[in-house]
Amino acid sequence: MSTDKYSAGRLNLPFVGICTFGKRPYVADWTQIDADVAVLGAPFDFGTQYRAGSRFGPRGVREASTLFSFGHAGAYDHEDDVTYLPDSVRIVDIGDADIVHTDTAQSHANIKTGVQAILEAGAFPVVIGGDHSINIPCIDAFEGHGDIHIFQIDAHLDFVDERHGVRTGHGSPLRRASEKGYVTGMTQVGIRNVSSTARDGYEAARASGSDILSVRQARKLGAEEVINRIPEGARVYVTLDIDGFCPSIAPGTGTPSHGGFLYYEVLEMLQALARRHEVVGIDLVEVAPEFDHSATTTTLAAQVLLNFIGFVFHERARRAGNVAQG
Repeated sequence: MSTDKYSAGRLNLPFVGICTFGKRPYVADWTQIDADVAVLGAPFDFGTQYRAGSRFGPRGVREASTLFSFGHAGAYDHEDDVTYLPDSVRIVDIGDADIVHTDTAQSHANIKTGVQAILEAGAFPVVIGGDHSINIPCIDAFEGHGDIHIFQIDAHLDFVDERHGVRTGHGSPLRRASEKGYVTGMTQVGIRNVSSTARDGYEAARASGSDILSVRQARKLGAEEVINRIPEGARVYVTLDIDGFCPSIAPGTGTPSHGGFLYYEVLEMLQALARRHEVVGIDLVEVAPEFDHSATTTTLAAQVLLNFIGFVFHERARRAGNVAQG
């Protein structure tokens, strides 16, 4: 019996079936990606310096994403009078990169291979971590795909160069990215309080061209003005650490830091980003479901990702002159 026949007429409620992202089709063969968006899990957390557990982030976010998968044609937003994620936006889940325990280099290489496969297929990569070190292979995969500007939402600067010989931990991804010739700049937002990076790291980040804003500075500017600071015409890659949010709404993370963003503050920055710039990909990291038994954090992560994908593809269609309201 075909899948189409088997699915016909089924209600297919969120708690039924297998938890792919948004209950979208699963593609096991990475040479056969035919979609607008491809979701890759990167369940790696060997780079953590405190609480591990984000290896279960992809699984948790996928399960939470089923809440938003009732099967209707897109998601209508009455404030914007837009139906986001219509059937014309084809999303697939390509599963997880293989993680080899204790082997950071091979695990990162496997993540890079997955992102490369998505880019070579012409799809938009959505990578669910895992700790923030998984951003390193994500950015590595963009070599040869044009210049990018990185927009980071995070409590921590993640600009550590080396600690006891370790250069690929979750405190170092933005430092490694800054070393890439095709990374033309960074906007680092939400950075606050006790951080993962010493003063010399901040100085090095600014010297490399980073624009660093705390939560309070970003609030004072407002979402639109934060995004207006990104150079016009930049192609932007987003890396979103869940600890950029306040742990009052996102407790499920390894390094919680109070004073973070609330939901709409982040959503409005992401929507403004999609309106003003070409967005080329996103990773969302550091979701550790074990520390949040209410599943608030995984639900937040899934909701942000689905909304952001909707914003990106609505703006692509609008620029192409192919948008209908409602």
